[in-house]
This record gives sequence, C-alpha cells and structure tokens, in this order.
Amino acid sequence: MNEYSLEQFRADCEEISNRLHQPDEIVGAIAPLMKKLIRGERSFMNAGHFEENAEHYARNPIFVKDDDSLSLYSLVWLPGQWTPVHDHGAWGVVGVIEGILEERSYCCVDGQIRGDSGIRLERGGVILLDEGSVTSFVPRPDHIHISGVPEDRERAVSLHLYGRNMNSFHIYDVEAGTRHLVDVPIQHAVPVAMVGV
Repeated sequence: MNEYSLEQFRADCEEISNRLHQPDEIVGAIAPLMKKLIRGERSFMNAGHFEENAEHYARNPIFVKDDDSLSLYSLVWLPGQWTPVHDHGAWGVVGVIEGILEERSYCCVDGQIRGDSGIRLERGGVILLDEGSVTSFVPRPDHIHISGVPEDRERAVSLHLYGRNMNSFHIYDVEAGTRHLVDVPIQHAVPVAMVGV
C-alpha cells in the first residue's frame, strides 16, 4: 500500500507554513493532508501515542519542530474528560482517528478581546467530530472552545497540529469574564514507529 507517511506530512506542513503567510490559507492547504494522514494505515502511531490519563485528557507529543514553529500531538480523551474553556494563539488542524470528539464553541460578545478581564463570552454551536473528521481554526479572532467526550460516549483519540509549540494558552473563566495564560509542562515526543517509511 502506498501510505502517506508522517515524515511526508511533516515535510509538507513545513513547506506550506513557510510558503504561505495567512493562517486561513495555511489551514486550508493542510486540512486535506491531515485527512490523508488519518485515513491511511497510521503505522507511525505506537502505544505511547494512545497513552491515557485517568485524571484528565492526555497530550502525547508526536513531534515538535526545533524552532517551535510546528507541533503535533495525539490527544486521548476518556469518557467525561474535557478541556477548560481555552484558546490557542495559533492556527491549528485537528483530525479524529477514534471515537467522537465534541467541540463547544464560545463567541466574544464584544467582537474582540482587549485584555484579561471584562471578557463577555457566550456559548456558540456544537460540533461532533467522528473518526475521519478534520477541523481547523485560526487566530485573530482566536478560536475559543471546550473539547471533550461526554460520559456516555467511548474514548476518543485525535491528532492536533499547531502552528507553534502548544506549550501555553489562555484559560477562560466565563462567569467571571477573565482569562489567564497557563504554561503546559514540556513533554518529549513519543518515539515514532518507522514502519512503512
């Protein structure tokens, strides 16, 4: 089988992000490649990429570019696990490889966020992303949402490609109208199986 490899995906994403400058153009070019990657045999995935955490969803790094301009993670969601309301500060492309990932969006009532307080958010729509689905987001306006799996659903696993090393992001307190920047502990990429490369 002529599989689209992780190495080719990474090379293509680097070329696209270097050539294109607008986030909407970048995610528009990469989204079909993510679809191609997750529809393949996925031989690059190993047990470490499916690692779970009983306390919260698990973030398993697959690669982080040396200059922090690209990162790819596998996220594993057990039933009942959700992110907080958050943003990304970068563009991103997400592909679901197992289960159904639910995304609940938030909209800024005032149209633009100018600081860490006085933020008025309202709930937006819900998107259900099943196996093989791909979605994307861009900054400015940043994509504010909560993602996870309700308790009555099975585990979900998704691949998340970001236009930076996703080592920090804002968490929002919707009721208080505030946000604060959180640092995510540095993780080392789980070695990738080189089968079929």
